[in-house]
Amino acid sequence: MMFWIASVAGLAIVYLLGSTPTGYLAGKLLRGIDVREHGSRSTGATNVLRTLGKWPALVVLLIDVLKGAGAIVFADWFYPRLATWPSVAPPAGGDLQIWLPWAVGLAGLAALLGHGRSVWLNFSGGKSAATGLGVLLALSWPVALGAAAIFAATLAIFRIVSLGSMFAALAAIALICGLEQPLPYRLLVIAGGIYVIVRHRANIQRLLAGTEPRLGQSAIADAAVKRQS
Repeated sequence: MMFWIASVAGLAIVYLLGSTPTGYLAGKLLRGIDVREHGSRSTGATNVLRTLGKWPALVVLLIDVLKGAGAIVFADWFYPRLATWPSVAPPAGGDLQIWLPWAVGLAGLAALLGHGRSVWLNFSGGKSAATGLGVLLALSWPVALGAAAIFAATLAIFRIVSLGSMFAALAAIALICGLEQPLPYRLLVIAGGIYVIVRHRANIQRLLAGTEPRLGQSAIADAAVKRQS
């Protein structure tokens, strides 16, 4: 019983790590605004770029990536140690090499869920793309680099961040399925990629309507223009 309690506690820790509302805190600290009331109403780096500028957005992006990578690093450190603690050792016959990848996979999902549904923001948050990149970097850097390359190419061509994020999520799914990776890692990336795309459903509607903003547009400026018109 103690093993399962400790395992759930580990997932709670990575969820709280992912829940750290970096973009929201940047808006409050730098300009006294709630970024959820501007632009796409997301706390992610893209909306921070439109509302606060490039340097706050860069800091938010880096921290969000680190949240994802940190979740995987923590899981890789935490769960093997459960097997060495007599009071919380896994059930008899439990094979560390079998259940560790599953624990790491669940930790990655918990971090993505935390970023997108932060307990500190009444379960709102960002689109989880940057945190997902951090998860990929710690889990399989070739997949992360491939997904990042697709994102960069899409952004260079269309200058639409949401489109690049969704194409990167699809690329990550394709790459993880084409490489030799444990089944739990493949399921994590598939589920995480689908989650990122679902989190972009409002962006998809704007893309279809031709109203999705391009990189460089200011959400606050756009809102001011709309109020004046």
